[in-house]
Amino acid sequence: MLTDPDVADSYARDRTFLEPGKPLGVVLAQNRDEVVATLRWATEHRIPVVPRGAGTGLAGGATATDGCIVLSLHKMTAIRELSPADEIAVVEPGVITADLDRAARAHGLMYAPDPSSFEISTIGGNLATNAGGLRCVKYGVTRDSALGLEVVLADGRVLNTGRRTVKGVTGYDLTGLFVGSEGTLGVITQATVRLRRAPLAPPTTIAAEFASLHDAASAVSAIIAAGCQPSLLELLDRGTLKAIDDWKNIGLEPSVAAMLIAQSDATDAENAARRMEALCEEHGASFVAVSGDAAEAEELIGIRRLAYPAKERLGACLVEDMCVPRSVLPDMITEIEAAAVRHHVRICTVAHAGDGNLHPVFIFEHGLTEPPPAVWAAADEIFRTALRLGGTLTGEHGVGLLKRRWLSLESGPVAEEVQAGIKQVFDPLGILNPGKAI
Repeated sequence: MLTDPDVADSYARDRTFLEPGKPLGVVLAQNRDEVVATLRWATEHRIPVVPRGAGTGLAGGATATDGCIVLSLHKMTAIRELSPADEIAVVEPGVITADLDRAARAHGLMYAPDPSSFEISTIGGNLATNAGGLRCVKYGVTRDSALGLEVVLADGRVLNTGRRTVKGVTGYDLTGLFVGSEGTLGVITQATVRLRRAPLAPPTTIAAEFASLHDAASAVSAIIAAGCQPSLLELLDRGTLKAIDDWKNIGLEPSVAAMLIAQSDATDAENAARRMEALCEEHGASFVAVSGDAAEAEELIGIRRLAYPAKERLGACLVEDMCVPRSVLPDMITEIEAAAVRHHVRICTVAHAGDGNLHPVFIFEHGLTEPPPAVWAAADEIFRTALRLGGTLTGEHGVGLLKRRWLSLESGPVAEEVQAGIKQVFDPLGILNPGKAI
Protein backbone atom coordinates (compact mmCIF):
# COMPACT_ATOMS: atom_id res chain seq x y z
CA MET A 1 0.00 0.00 0.00
CA LEU A 2 1.58 3.27 -1.15
CA THR A 3 0.39 6.44 0.56
CA ASP A 4 3.14 8.96 -0.16
CA PRO A 5 1.31 11.64 -2.23
CA ASP A 6 4.07 12.05 -4.81
CA VAL A 7 4.39 8.31 -5.35
CA ALA A 8 0.63 7.83 -5.47
CA ASP A 9 0.36 10.60 -8.05
CA SER A 10 2.55 8.63 -10.45
CA TYR A 11 -0.06 5.84 -10.37
CA ALA A 12 -2.98 8.24 -10.71
CA ARG A 13 -2.41 9.16 -14.37
CA ASP A 14 -2.79 7.54 -17.73
CA ARG A 15 -1.27 8.76 -21.01
CA THR A 16 -3.72 11.62 -21.48
CA PHE A 17 -3.36 15.28 -20.55
CA LEU A 18 -6.06 14.92 -17.87
CA GLU A 19 -5.19 16.08 -14.38
CA PRO A 20 -6.12 13.21 -12.03
CA GLY A 21 -7.76 13.37 -8.65
CA LYS A 22 -5.92 12.72 -5.40
CA PRO A 23 -6.13 9.05 -4.34
CA LEU A 24 -5.99 7.90 -0.74
CA GLY A 25 -3.31 5.45 -1.77
CA VAL A 26 -2.25 2.75 -4.20
CA VAL A 27 -2.55 -1.00 -3.68
CA LEU A 28 0.10 -3.00 -5.56
CA ALA A 29 -1.76 -6.30 -5.76
CA GLN A 30 0.37 -9.38 -6.35
CA ASN A 31 -2.37 -12.00 -6.49
CA ARG A 32 -6.13 -12.50 -6.63
CA ASP A 33 -6.54 -12.72 -2.86
CA GLU A 34 -5.11 -9.23 -2.43
CA VAL A 35 -7.59 -7.93 -5.02
CA VAL A 36 -10.40 -9.66 -3.13
CA ALA A 37 -9.28 -8.14 0.19
CA THR A 38 -9.03 -4.67 -1.35
CA LEU A 39 -12.52 -4.77 -2.85
CA ARG A 40 -14.10 -6.19 0.31
CA TRP A 41 -12.55 -3.35 2.30
CA ALA A 42 -13.62 -0.79 -0.29
CA THR A 43 -17.20 -2.08 -0.24
CA GLU A 44 -17.31 -2.03 3.55
CA HIS A 45 -16.08 1.56 3.70
CA ARG A 46 -17.77 2.79 0.48
CA ILE A 47 -14.44 3.82 -1.07
CA PRO A 48 -14.11 4.15 -4.87
CA VAL A 49 -11.60 1.88 -6.59
CA VAL A 50 -9.84 2.71 -9.87
CA PRO A 51 -8.19 -0.38 -11.39
CA ARG A 52 -5.14 0.14 -13.60
CA GLY A 53 -2.58 -1.80 -15.58
CA ALA A 54 0.39 0.01 -17.10
CA GLY A 55 -1.37 3.36 -17.46
CA THR A 56 -0.99 3.48 -21.26
CA GLY A 57 -4.67 4.30 -21.88
CA LEU A 58 -5.61 7.23 -24.10
CA ALA A 59 -9.15 8.00 -22.93
CA GLY A 60 -8.78 8.79 -19.22
CA GLY A 61 -10.15 5.42 -18.16
CA ALA A 62 -7.48 4.80 -15.52
CA THR A 63 -7.18 8.30 -14.04
CA ALA A 64 -7.71 8.52 -10.29
CA THR A 65 -10.66 10.23 -8.66
CA ASP A 66 -10.42 12.16 -5.39
CA GLY A 67 -10.47 9.88 -2.37
CA CYS A 68 -10.18 6.64 -4.31
CA ILE A 69 -7.92 3.63 -3.97
CA VAL A 70 -5.89 2.98 -7.11
CA LEU A 71 -5.70 -0.79 -7.55
CA SER A 72 -2.62 -1.53 -9.63
CA LEU A 73 -2.36 -4.97 -11.23
CA HIS A 74 0.99 -4.51 -12.96
CA LYS A 75 2.79 -6.88 -10.56
CA MET A 76 0.55 -9.81 -11.53
CA THR A 77 2.75 -10.95 -14.41
CA ALA A 78 2.53 -14.75 -14.50
CA ILE A 79 1.81 -16.71 -17.65
CA ARG A 80 0.19 -19.55 -15.75
CA GLU A 81 -0.23 -21.88 -18.69
CA LEU A 82 0.61 -22.01 -22.37
CA SER A 83 -0.88 -24.99 -24.18
CA PRO A 84 0.27 -25.53 -27.79
CA ALA A 85 -2.11 -28.49 -28.10
CA ASP A 86 -5.18 -26.41 -27.22
CA GLU A 87 -3.75 -23.14 -28.59
CA ILE A 88 -4.57 -21.21 -25.43
CA ALA A 89 -2.75 -19.34 -22.69
CA VAL A 90 -3.84 -18.55 -19.14
CA VAL A 91 -2.36 -15.26 -17.97
CA GLU A 92 -2.51 -12.72 -15.17
CA PRO A 93 -3.53 -9.15 -16.03
CA GLY A 94 -0.08 -7.58 -15.63
CA VAL A 95 1.49 -9.62 -18.44
CA ILE A 96 2.91 -7.31 -21.11
CA THR A 97 1.20 -7.93 -24.46
CA ALA A 98 4.43 -8.41 -26.39
CA ASP A 99 5.77 -10.83 -23.75
CA LEU A 100 2.78 -13.12 -24.26
CA ASP A 101 3.28 -13.00 -28.03
CA ARG A 102 6.97 -13.86 -27.67
CA ALA A 103 6.17 -16.78 -25.35
CA ALA A 104 3.62 -18.08 -27.85
CA ARG A 105 6.02 -17.80 -30.80
CA ALA A 106 8.45 -20.14 -29.06
CA HIS A 107 5.79 -22.78 -29.79
CA GLY A 108 4.96 -21.70 -33.34
CA LEU A 109 1.95 -19.69 -32.13
CA MET A 110 1.16 -16.02 -31.68
CA TYR A 111 -1.09 -13.79 -29.61
CA ALA A 112 -2.88 -11.88 -32.33
CA PRO A 113 -3.95 -8.53 -30.75
CA ASP A 114 -1.06 -6.07 -31.02
CA PRO A 115 -1.86 -2.48 -30.08
CA SER A 116 0.87 0.02 -30.94
CA SER A 117 1.71 0.05 -27.23
CA PHE A 118 2.24 -3.74 -27.23
CA GLU A 119 5.71 -3.45 -25.65
CA ILE A 120 4.38 -1.54 -22.63
CA SER A 121 0.63 -2.22 -22.36
CA THR A 122 -0.77 -5.12 -20.33
CA ILE A 123 -3.25 -7.86 -21.13
CA GLY A 124 -5.54 -6.56 -18.37
CA GLY A 125 -5.63 -3.10 -19.89
CA ASN A 126 -6.18 -4.55 -23.35
CA LEU A 127 -9.14 -6.53 -22.01
CA ALA A 128 -10.54 -3.52 -20.17
CA THR A 129 -10.67 -1.45 -23.38
CA ASN A 130 -11.08 -4.25 -25.94
CA ALA A 131 -7.87 -3.06 -27.58
CA GLY A 132 -7.22 -3.67 -31.26
CA GLY A 133 -3.94 -3.05 -33.01
CA LEU A 134 -2.18 -3.44 -36.30
CA ARG A 135 -3.14 -7.07 -36.98
CA CYS A 136 -6.81 -6.70 -36.07
CA VAL A 137 -7.85 -6.26 -39.72
CA LYS A 138 -7.38 -10.03 -40.11
CA TYR A 139 -7.36 -11.47 -36.59
CA GLY A 140 -9.83 -9.27 -34.75
CA VAL A 141 -9.67 -7.28 -31.53
CA THR A 142 -9.02 -8.47 -27.97
CA ARG A 143 -12.58 -9.74 -27.48
CA ASP A 144 -12.03 -12.16 -30.38
CA SER A 145 -9.14 -13.74 -28.45
CA ALA A 146 -10.73 -13.78 -24.98
CA LEU A 147 -12.19 -17.19 -24.07
CA GLY A 148 -12.67 -16.92 -20.32
CA LEU A 149 -12.00 -14.63 -17.37
CA GLU A 150 -11.55 -14.70 -13.62
CA VAL A 151 -13.13 -11.50 -12.28
CA VAL A 152 -13.34 -10.12 -8.76
CA LEU A 153 -16.62 -8.28 -8.30
CA ALA A 154 -17.07 -5.10 -6.29
CA ASP A 155 -18.01 -6.98 -3.11
CA GLY A 156 -15.04 -9.35 -3.37
CA ARG A 157 -16.85 -12.35 -4.84
CA VAL A 158 -14.92 -14.22 -7.55
CA LEU A 159 -16.70 -14.85 -10.84
CA ASN A 160 -15.41 -17.23 -13.51
CA THR A 161 -16.72 -16.67 -17.02
CA GLY A 162 -16.32 -18.43 -20.31
CA ARG A 163 -14.33 -21.56 -21.01
CA ARG A 164 -11.14 -23.10 -22.42
CA THR A 165 -12.81 -24.17 -25.65
CA VAL A 166 -13.03 -22.16 -28.86
CA LYS A 167 -16.81 -22.69 -28.98
CA GLY A 168 -19.38 -22.38 -26.21
CA VAL A 169 -22.82 -20.78 -25.75
CA THR A 170 -23.79 -21.77 -22.22
CA GLY A 171 -25.66 -18.87 -20.66
CA TYR A 172 -25.07 -15.21 -21.41
CA ASP A 173 -21.71 -14.13 -22.80
CA LEU A 174 -20.30 -12.66 -19.59
CA THR A 175 -16.76 -12.79 -20.97
CA GLY A 176 -17.75 -10.51 -23.82
CA LEU A 177 -19.54 -8.23 -21.36
CA PHE A 178 -16.47 -7.68 -19.20
CA VAL A 179 -14.13 -7.16 -22.17
CA GLY A 180 -14.34 -3.44 -22.92
CA SER A 181 -16.11 -2.57 -19.65
CA GLU A 182 -13.16 -0.38 -18.52
CA GLY A 183 -13.05 -1.68 -14.95
CA THR A 184 -16.58 -0.54 -14.17
CA LEU A 185 -18.08 -4.03 -13.58
CA GLY A 186 -15.25 -5.98 -11.96
CA VAL A 187 -11.48 -6.44 -11.80
CA ILE A 188 -9.99 -9.06 -14.12
CA THR A 189 -7.39 -11.18 -12.31
CA GLN A 190 -6.86 -13.94 -14.88
CA ALA A 191 -7.69 -14.53 -18.53
CA THR A 192 -7.80 -17.55 -20.79
CA VAL A 193 -6.94 -16.29 -24.25
CA ARG A 194 -6.85 -17.86 -27.67
CA LEU A 195 -3.54 -18.28 -29.49
CA ARG A 196 -3.20 -18.70 -33.24
CA ARG A 197 -0.73 -20.43 -35.49
CA ALA A 198 2.05 -18.04 -36.45
CA PRO A 199 2.67 -17.70 -40.19
CA LEU A 200 5.38 -20.08 -41.41
CA ALA A 201 7.10 -17.41 -43.49
CA PRO A 202 7.62 -13.66 -42.99
CA PRO A 203 4.75 -11.59 -44.41
CA THR A 204 5.07 -9.77 -47.70
CA THR A 205 4.95 -6.03 -47.12
CA ILE A 206 4.04 -3.12 -49.35
CA ALA A 207 4.61 0.57 -48.76
CA ALA A 208 2.78 3.05 -50.97
CA GLU A 209 3.13 6.82 -51.12
CA PHE A 210 0.34 9.16 -52.20
CA ALA A 211 0.10 12.84 -53.03
CA SER A 212 -3.40 12.90 -51.52
CA LEU A 213 -4.74 11.47 -48.26
CA HIS A 214 -8.10 10.94 -49.95
CA ASP A 215 -6.45 8.81 -52.65
CA ALA A 216 -4.74 6.68 -50.02
CA ALA A 217 -8.07 6.12 -48.25
CA SER A 218 -9.68 5.23 -51.59
CA ALA A 219 -6.96 2.62 -52.14
CA VAL A 220 -7.80 1.13 -48.74
CA SER A 221 -11.48 0.80 -49.67
CA ALA A 222 -10.49 -0.82 -52.97
CA ILE A 223 -8.15 -3.32 -51.27
CA ILE A 224 -10.88 -4.42 -48.87
CA ALA A 225 -13.55 -4.56 -51.60
CA ALA A 226 -11.26 -6.70 -53.77
CA GLY A 227 -10.97 -9.34 -51.03
CA CYS A 228 -7.19 -9.09 -50.65
CA GLN A 229 -7.48 -9.96 -46.93
CA PRO A 230 -4.40 -8.11 -45.67
CA SER A 231 -3.04 -9.01 -42.26
CA LEU A 232 -2.12 -5.36 -41.72
CA LEU A 233 -3.32 -2.18 -43.44
CA GLU A 234 -2.18 1.09 -41.87
CA LEU A 235 -2.49 4.69 -43.07
CA LEU A 236 -0.38 7.68 -42.00
CA ASP A 237 -1.03 11.28 -43.05
CA ARG A 238 1.65 13.85 -43.83
CA GLY A 239 1.44 15.54 -40.43
CA THR A 240 2.25 12.24 -38.76
CA LEU A 241 5.02 11.39 -41.23
CA LYS A 242 6.52 14.87 -40.79
CA ALA A 243 6.55 14.46 -37.00
CA ILE A 244 8.36 11.13 -37.35
CA ASP A 245 10.76 12.52 -39.95
CA ASP A 246 11.66 15.51 -37.77
CA TRP A 247 12.46 13.07 -34.98
CA LYS A 248 14.03 10.10 -36.77
CA ASN A 249 14.93 11.47 -40.23
CA ILE A 250 13.14 8.83 -42.33
CA GLY A 251 13.74 10.70 -45.60
CA LEU A 252 10.23 12.04 -46.19
CA GLU A 253 9.81 13.60 -49.63
CA PRO A 254 7.95 16.95 -49.96
CA SER A 255 5.37 15.47 -52.35
CA VAL A 256 4.21 12.71 -50.01
CA ALA A 257 0.85 13.47 -48.37
CA ALA A 258 0.15 9.98 -47.08
CA MET A 259 1.70 6.54 -46.72
CA LEU A 260 -0.05 3.19 -46.76
CA ILE A 261 1.65 0.18 -45.16
CA ALA A 262 0.13 -3.22 -45.87
CA GLN A 263 1.06 -6.82 -45.27
CA SER A 264 -0.16 -10.24 -46.24
CA ASP A 265 0.76 -13.35 -44.27
CA ALA A 266 -1.35 -15.69 -46.43
CA THR A 267 0.10 -18.73 -48.19
CA ASP A 268 -0.06 -16.72 -51.42
CA ALA A 269 1.29 -13.56 -49.79
CA GLU A 270 3.30 -12.50 -52.83
CA ASN A 271 0.24 -12.60 -55.10
CA ALA A 272 -1.91 -10.79 -52.53
CA ALA A 273 0.74 -8.07 -52.18
CA ARG A 274 0.94 -7.64 -55.94
CA ARG A 275 -2.85 -7.21 -56.12
CA MET A 276 -2.64 -4.55 -53.41
CA GLU A 277 0.23 -2.89 -55.27
CA ALA A 278 -1.86 -2.67 -58.44
CA LEU A 279 -4.83 -1.22 -56.56
CA CYS A 280 -2.64 1.43 -54.94
CA GLU A 281 -1.33 2.43 -58.37
CA GLU A 282 -4.87 2.54 -59.78
CA HIS A 283 -5.82 4.96 -57.01
CA GLY A 284 -2.99 7.39 -57.55
CA ALA A 285 0.02 6.05 -55.65
CA SER A 286 3.14 7.88 -56.74
CA PHE A 287 5.43 5.11 -55.48
CA VAL A 288 4.87 1.51 -54.35
CA ALA A 289 7.47 -0.96 -53.06
CA VAL A 290 6.89 -4.66 -52.35
CA SER A 291 9.25 -6.66 -50.15
CA GLY A 292 9.41 -10.08 -48.55
CA ASP A 293 12.41 -9.11 -46.44
CA ALA A 294 11.68 -9.43 -42.72
CA ALA A 295 14.10 -6.65 -41.72
CA GLU A 296 12.52 -4.17 -44.15
CA ALA A 297 9.07 -5.09 -42.91
CA GLU A 298 10.10 -4.57 -39.30
CA GLU A 299 11.53 -1.17 -40.18
CA LEU A 300 8.27 -0.06 -41.80
CA ILE A 301 6.16 -1.32 -38.90
CA GLY A 302 8.56 0.46 -36.57
CA ILE A 303 7.76 3.72 -38.35
CA ARG A 304 4.06 3.12 -37.76
CA ARG A 305 4.60 2.43 -34.06
CA LEU A 306 6.47 5.73 -33.71
CA ALA A 307 3.41 7.72 -34.73
CA TYR A 308 2.05 8.58 -31.30
CA PRO A 309 5.33 9.27 -29.43
CA ALA A 310 6.40 11.49 -32.36
CA LYS A 311 3.25 13.57 -31.94
CA GLU A 312 3.67 13.76 -28.17
CA ARG A 313 6.88 15.69 -28.87
CA LEU A 314 4.83 18.39 -30.65
CA GLY A 315 2.42 19.19 -27.83
CA ALA A 316 -0.34 17.83 -25.63
CA CYS A 317 -2.52 15.35 -27.49
CA LEU A 318 -6.23 14.64 -27.55
CA VAL A 319 -6.26 11.22 -29.21
CA GLU A 320 -9.50 10.01 -30.70
CA ASP A 321 -10.37 6.70 -32.34
CA MET A 322 -13.67 6.72 -34.15
CA CYS A 323 -14.44 3.89 -36.52
CA VAL A 324 -16.52 4.08 -39.71
CA PRO A 325 -17.60 1.56 -42.34
CA ARG A 326 -14.60 0.97 -44.58
CA SER A 327 -16.47 2.02 -47.70
CA VAL A 328 -16.82 5.58 -46.37
CA LEU A 329 -13.25 5.92 -45.10
CA PRO A 330 -12.36 8.47 -47.84
CA ASP A 331 -15.34 10.62 -46.84
CA MET A 332 -14.32 10.54 -43.17
CA ILE A 333 -10.73 11.46 -44.04
CA THR A 334 -11.97 14.42 -46.08
CA GLU A 335 -14.14 15.62 -43.20
CA ILE A 336 -11.24 15.44 -40.73
CA GLU A 337 -9.05 17.52 -43.02
CA ALA A 338 -11.84 20.06 -43.51
CA ALA A 339 -12.51 20.33 -39.76
CA ALA A 340 -8.83 21.05 -39.12
CA VAL A 341 -8.94 23.93 -41.60
CA ARG A 342 -12.26 25.33 -40.40
CA HIS A 343 -11.24 25.40 -36.74
CA HIS A 344 -7.54 26.23 -37.27
CA VAL A 345 -6.57 23.12 -35.30
CA ARG A 346 -3.55 20.91 -35.88
CA ILE A 347 -4.75 17.35 -36.51
CA CYS A 348 -2.45 14.46 -37.41
CA THR A 349 -4.20 11.26 -38.43
CA VAL A 350 -3.21 7.61 -38.54
CA ALA A 351 -5.58 4.74 -39.10
CA HIS A 352 -5.98 1.03 -38.74
CA ALA A 353 -7.38 1.64 -42.17
CA GLY A 354 -8.42 -1.92 -42.91
CA ASP A 355 -10.95 -1.64 -40.08
CA GLY A 356 -12.05 1.92 -40.83
CA ASN A 357 -10.58 2.84 -37.42
CA LEU A 358 -9.15 6.37 -37.50
CA HIS A 359 -6.95 8.06 -34.91
CA PRO A 360 -7.11 11.82 -35.45
CA VAL A 361 -4.76 13.37 -32.89
CA PHE A 362 -5.54 16.98 -31.92
CA ILE A 363 -2.31 18.69 -30.87
CA PHE A 364 -2.31 21.72 -28.59
CA GLU A 365 0.04 23.55 -26.27
CA HIS A 366 2.01 21.55 -23.70
CA GLY A 367 1.05 22.26 -20.10
CA LEU A 368 -2.66 22.82 -20.66
CA THR A 369 -4.94 20.52 -18.67
CA GLU A 370 -7.85 21.19 -21.01
CA PRO A 371 -7.82 21.49 -24.81
CA PRO A 372 -8.72 24.94 -26.19
CA PRO A 373 -12.36 25.46 -27.30
CA ALA A 374 -11.41 25.16 -30.98
CA VAL A 375 -10.09 21.64 -30.37
CA TRP A 376 -13.31 20.55 -28.69
CA ALA A 377 -15.33 22.14 -31.49
CA ALA A 378 -13.36 20.28 -34.16
CA ALA A 379 -13.60 17.01 -32.22
CA ASP A 380 -17.36 17.47 -31.80
CA GLU A 381 -17.77 18.00 -35.53
CA ILE A 382 -15.67 14.95 -36.38
CA PHE A 383 -17.50 12.66 -33.96
CA ARG A 384 -20.89 13.75 -35.27
CA THR A 385 -19.68 13.10 -38.79
CA ALA A 386 -18.50 9.61 -37.86
CA LEU A 387 -21.90 8.79 -36.37
CA ARG A 388 -23.70 10.23 -39.40
CA LEU A 389 -21.61 7.96 -41.64
CA GLY A 390 -22.70 4.92 -39.64
CA GLY A 391 -19.66 4.77 -37.37
CA THR A 392 -18.87 4.70 -33.67
CA LEU A 393 -17.18 7.01 -31.16
CA THR A 394 -14.46 4.56 -30.21
CA GLY A 395 -12.99 1.52 -31.89
CA GLU A 396 -10.45 0.43 -29.26
CA HIS A 397 -9.44 3.11 -26.74
CA GLY A 398 -12.69 3.09 -24.79
CA VAL A 399 -14.89 5.94 -23.57
CA GLY A 400 -13.05 6.68 -20.31
CA LEU A 401 -13.63 10.30 -19.39
CA LEU A 402 -12.85 11.98 -22.69
CA LYS A 403 -15.77 10.68 -24.77
CA ARG A 404 -18.59 10.75 -22.23
CA ARG A 405 -19.83 14.10 -23.56
CA TRP A 406 -20.77 12.39 -26.84
CA LEU A 407 -21.95 9.06 -25.48
CA SER A 408 -25.69 9.75 -25.66
CA LEU A 409 -25.41 10.60 -29.35
CA GLU A 410 -24.51 6.98 -30.09
CA SER A 411 -26.15 5.02 -27.29
CA GLY A 412 -29.62 6.54 -27.04
CA PRO A 413 -31.87 6.50 -23.96
CA VAL A 414 -32.85 2.82 -24.06
CA ALA A 415 -29.25 1.59 -24.30
CA GLU A 416 -28.20 3.98 -21.54
CA GLU A 417 -30.95 2.67 -19.26
CA VAL A 418 -29.98 -0.95 -19.93
CA GLN A 419 -26.29 -0.26 -19.33
CA ALA A 420 -27.05 1.55 -16.08
CA GLY A 421 -29.06 -1.52 -15.01
CA ILE A 422 -26.13 -3.82 -15.76
CA LYS A 423 -23.83 -1.57 -13.75
CA GLN A 424 -26.28 -1.73 -10.83
CA VAL A 425 -26.25 -5.54 -10.86
CA PHE A 426 -22.46 -5.84 -10.70
CA ASP A 427 -21.61 -2.70 -8.72
CA PRO A 428 -24.65 -1.56 -6.72
CA LEU A 429 -22.65 0.94 -4.65
CA GLY A 430 -21.02 2.47 -7.72
CA ILE A 431 -17.48 2.16 -6.35
CA LEU A 432 -15.76 0.65 -9.42
CA ASN A 433 -14.08 3.25 -11.61
CA PRO A 434 -16.83 5.81 -11.04
CA GLY A 435 -17.54 8.34 -13.76
CA LYS A 436 -15.94 6.29 -16.52
CA ALA A 437 -17.30 4.57 -19.63
CA ILE A 438 -21.08 5.01 -19.15
